[in-house]
Amino acid sequence: MNDKLLTTREAAHLLGVSMAFLERDRWAGARIPFIRIGSRSVRYRRGDIDAYISARLKRSTSE
Repeated sequence: MNDKLLTTREAAHLLGVSMAFLERDRWAGARIPFIRIGSRSVRYRRGDIDAYISARLKRSTSE
C-alpha cells in the first residue's frame, strides 16, 4: 500500500473533485479517511484514496 501523505489540494486533483468537496466530506462524516496533523493541517493517505476509488467500482448503472 502506498502511504504517501497528500494535501487536500493533491487529493482533490487525484480524485478529480474540488477541494470544497473534500472539505464537505470531512464535515459530513468523512467517507474518505483523513489524518489531522496539528490543529489545522489535513492529509490524506494515497492508499486510502486508492481504496475509496476501488470500493466504488461498478459494473452496471443498476448497482
